[in-house]
Amino acid sequence: MRSSAVVSGALAVLLLVLVVVDCQPLLSLDRSVAESLHRSAVAEPGLTRLSQVLSDWVWDPWTMRALITVAVVMLWWRRERWLALWLVGASLAAAAVQQGMKAAVDRDRPAWADPVDSAHYAAFPSGHALTAALTCALLLWVLALHWRETWRGWSVLAVTAVVSVLGVGWTRVYLGVHWPSDVVAGWLLGWCGAAVAIITYRKYGRNPDRRDARPPAGGG
Repeated sequence: MRSSAVVSGALAVLLLVLVVVDCQPLLSLDRSVAESLHRSAVAEPGLTRLSQVLSDWVWDPWTMRALITVAVVMLWWRRERWLALWLVGASLAAAAVQQGMKAAVDRDRPAWADPVDSAHYAAFPSGHALTAALTCALLLWVLALHWRETWRGWSVLAVTAVVSVLGVGWTRVYLGVHWPSDVVAGWLLGWCGAAVAIITYRKYGRNPDRRDARPPAGGG
């Protein structure tokens, strides 16, 4: 977990630097992929409409935050309040990093003569991609802590999470509101944020009530 946090964080920083210095190979690749997907979006209105529904409702950041809220309420009800607060803190920290980077980098979104969708504020990193990656990783971790399930059950959950994370990234580029590197940066930052939250919780955030509740050694 620690190595994945370091690698994803380092790759996100590298991508940030390449975007800030206007690395031409990266920008050319961004433009090529974005133009290809935009042509498809213009030619396929049905798929475009489906992508809008998925992006704006199913995989929207507010939908992801609603899932986190449900998890927080359930954990609070189970008296796992320290873990519930940890989830809230991780989500708020990720949102702050996302907004701070958007403001600092201030990257323009793709501009099209025939747009199929619109979005506001700066492009880098993709908030949809970051929030989906963070949320799916954290929710799978919380479920692993509290839910004993069959291999098949976990396979369904893992596939759903992967499809959601990859799918939302694809829709953002397909709809012409993000460059591919925005999405990749969002994925990397989301995973890094989740990994850091898990690592720090394991080290510092164990429920103090549970520790205190253990009987003293040698007690009769």
